[in-house]
This record gives sequence, C-alpha cells and structure tokens, in this order.
Amino acid sequence: MTASSLSPDDRLLAIEEIKTVFARRVRYMDMKQWDLYGSVHTDDAWSESYGDMPPDKQPHSNGQRNRVVGPEALAKQIRYFMEHNAPITSVHHAHQPEIEITSATTATGIWPMEDHLWWRNGDRDEFFHGYGHYHEHYRKVDGCWLICYRKLTRLRVDHTPGFYDRLDCR
Repeated sequence: MTASSLSPDDRLLAIEEIKTVFARRVRYMDMKQWDLYGSVHTDDAWSESYGDMPPDKQPHSNGQRNRVVGPEALAKQIRYFMEHNAPITSVHHAHQPEIEITSATTATGIWPMEDHLWWRNGDRDEFFHGYGHYHEHYRKVDGCWLICYRKLTRLRVDHTPGFYDRLDCR
C-alpha cells in the first residue's frame, strides 16, 4: 500500500500516532524513564544527535562518530549523557512538526525543538539552552509507529563555559 492509497482519515491517524511516539520519547528522557526509552524505537534505530559535540566527546558505533545504534544503546547513551558526573534536569519542547507519510508503513518528520538543561557543578549552577530541529524517520512495526532514525541539528546553543568538559570520552 502506498501513501497515496491511504484515506485522509488514515493519514491523519498516522500523523497523530507519530506525534504521540515522539512526545513519549522526550517525556521518557526528561523523566529519566530509561527502561521505557528504547521502547519507542525500532530494533535497528540509529541516531546522529551528538554532532554539535567536540569529536572526542561524541559517541560512536562501529568506528563512526556521532552514531548510536539500537534501542538499548540509545537508552544507555542518553542516560550516560544525562547522569554522568552530575545529574541533569532537562525540559525538551518540540512543536509544529512537518510530518510526511511516505508509505503505509513509513514516514519522515522535522520538529523545531528547544531544550533546557540544568545541573550543579560543585557550588555553581550550570546550564545549556539549545535551539534546532529533530529530523526523524518512522516505521510502522506490528501496528505501532516507532522511531527508526534521528538527527539533531542545532541553530544556536547558549551554555555556561566548559559544558562538554563534564563528559568523558566514550
């Protein structure tokens, strides 16, 4: 079945289901529900969401920097980022998505996003405030829409000095 053969109601339903899976992902991240984070991804999902980090701080998979593959690895990496050295409190906002249904079982989406992160460094409050876009691909698996690819591009980042110093190489 092609995207053009879907009824308008089925297209709208798919878009709403994709919005829901995206919202769950950011809620699981902000609420630190690591046991659920992988559940919104396909088994072969991969992410290129760390490209704004210095190369020596980027995660890698099979020798490729800025790449994390698989739902368990995705959950493990974001948990590491959010809890390593100092726990981070985060708030992620995404809005006004451009979702294109490309077939009955595939779709793409671009989400304008903003994230706020806060943590303590000794007696100092530190912060990170980013603006950009999530570029995602989705696949319907066993009747459920899941994320199969994500790339984060940033337009602007404001942060306290030494933000990336809190991370060790992985």
